[in-house]
Amino acid sequence: MLDRSNCSINAALPTGSWPLEKRCRSRASRSPGSTSATFPTRHNYGLALWQNHIERILAEWVAELGVPTYRARNVIGFVEDETGVDIALSDGSSLRTDYLVGCDGGRSPIRKAAGIDFPGWDPTISNLIAEVELEEEPDWGIRRDAIGLHGLSRMDDGKTVRVMITEQRAGRAGDPGLSDLSEGLIAVYGTDFGVHNPSWISRFSDMTRQAATYRKGRILLAGDAAHVHSPDGGQGLNIGLHDAVNLGWKLARVAAGTAPDSLLDSYHAERHPVTARVLRNTMAQVALRRADERSGALREIVAELLGMDEPRRRIAGMMSGLDVQYDLGEGHALLGRRMPDLDLVTADGPVRVFALLHDARPVLINLGEPGTIEISPWADRVKLLDASYEGIWALPVIGAVSAPTAVLVRPDGHVAWVGNGDDGGLAQALATWFGPAAIA
Repeated sequence: MLDRSNCSINAALPTGSWPLEKRCRSRASRSPGSTSATFPTRHNYGLALWQNHIERILAEWVAELGVPTYRARNVIGFVEDETGVDIALSDGSSLRTDYLVGCDGGRSPIRKAAGIDFPGWDPTISNLIAEVELEEEPDWGIRRDAIGLHGLSRMDDGKTVRVMITEQRAGRAGDPGLSDLSEGLIAVYGTDFGVHNPSWISRFSDMTRQAATYRKGRILLAGDAAHVHSPDGGQGLNIGLHDAVNLGWKLARVAAGTAPDSLLDSYHAERHPVTARVLRNTMAQVALRRADERSGALREIVAELLGMDEPRRRIAGMMSGLDVQYDLGEGHALLGRRMPDLDLVTADGPVRVFALLHDARPVLINLGEPGTIEISPWADRVKLLDASYEGIWALPVIGAVSAPTAVLVRPDGHVAWVGNGDDGGLAQALATWFGPAAIA
């Protein structure tokens, strides 16, 4: 999503460009020089955009869409039955919903109340991150020592300092305070530089856990409620948004009565394996940045491997999420992957593929002879477009692929069916993802 809006931290999220683009260009720093620069995407670079900006941008967008938001009302309990969920809120009010999605963080009360297991690994390192002011000039930049990685950088206002330090022991509980930060600075630098006036202080670790299931009846999980891991590579925010986009359109279809409840089972089937892979790569990155000599030797070997095109391309695809392919069966290389943002030619003029997804509806793009594909039983749910594309079809990591004659693109931007000169399997794909054919 943010990739298509020019706001991605690590280059890729799988939904349309939408109204976010106009807000993002002046707030992110571009990192040119990564391997993603060779990927066939419209924004083939990484952008560093602080999470508070992303949260504000998304909140503005939600407000524009008119989505009701009830703030300062925590979920304190819920009761599920055959037709819905009754939710008790901390202000004494209640809600009745068809489904409840826990997006309430790594300690998720909703996950715990639903009885969903959260297996994984305890933390081996712990870090403090904060924005503060300092009375003394510090040693700027990144430092590596026997404890771990640390960093001090000046913010744009010239007086605020962003601090990141590795704590001497992992597993500390509770919210950190200024005294914790002072103690950590002294352990690393021999002084706390007169730290004061914190804007915020937070603690994170490499605890790595994933919900055993993303769905239990009418209760679903997304984001940190479903998975926690080291923030290496900025992947957590990206995959949390992937979760939301994957689940959101499916919930909308089920709620509208145009798809069966079983469609929601595909959410776990698609997202759980993707996140499991992210958990493994973040654990590997934590191991690579340990300060001992053996880890240093391992870093050198990995650095040599990343000097080669193929390993570098694969790692860039994995870190950015541009290599994600949902298992939708055998077929064309496009099947299950994110549809490229091609510049199409239509009878009404040129159009970008991602622009076709702005209204969150699926689209069937006929790239063969106009008028040769018939989907009238799904015309109320799926947009049909005759178009042409004369360029090379290429995908991140794997490169050039054969040109299809048609593609069915889901609202989340992933390809659900690929035509190869005929419409074999199209009706089944339409029924699977967008409900049964309408009866004339």
